[in-house]
Amino acid sequence: MKVCIGGTFNILHTGHKTLIDKAFEVAGETGEVFIGVVDGELLKNKKFARPFNERVSSIDEYLRLKKYSATFTIKPIFDIYGSAVDGDFDAIIVSPGSAKNAEKINDKRVEKGKEPLKIIKIEYVLAEDKKPISSTRIFDKKINKEGKVLK
Repeated sequence: MKVCIGGTFNILHTGHKTLIDKAFEVAGETGEVFIGVVDGELLKNKKFARPFNERVSSIDEYLRLKKYSATFTIKPIFDIYGSAVDGDFDAIIVSPGSAKNAEKINDKRVEKGKEPLKIIKIEYVLAEDKKPISSTRIFDKKINKEGKVLK
């Protein structure tokens, strides 16, 4: 199966890893995973953003550790659609915060005469305080990458 995911992946944390792991699970051993990493104008409203190459390196390092057999591609995306509208994908994996974007992607695909993607939604990974793990909360030193409360 050909699967796509997208995100900023500012500080690679347990929530991101869960999203990535689900993508490879759905793709299967002989599948393909496309990982779109936000770049350009989409970053302007972010409180902070690590350089693109550092974010990609973090993902690549994680994937090397996991040793997935499915093939993968990591590319920049510059809007909420990335390659998902025109790409040859079967499914998109999303968190609750990006589910509406997946619906917009499917609307665009249908407008272009393409099959809609199967939308697979994972739940947020919660920190010890029962709030979602996020790069912003990690940057603010409220939690660590695994969701342990620091303050």
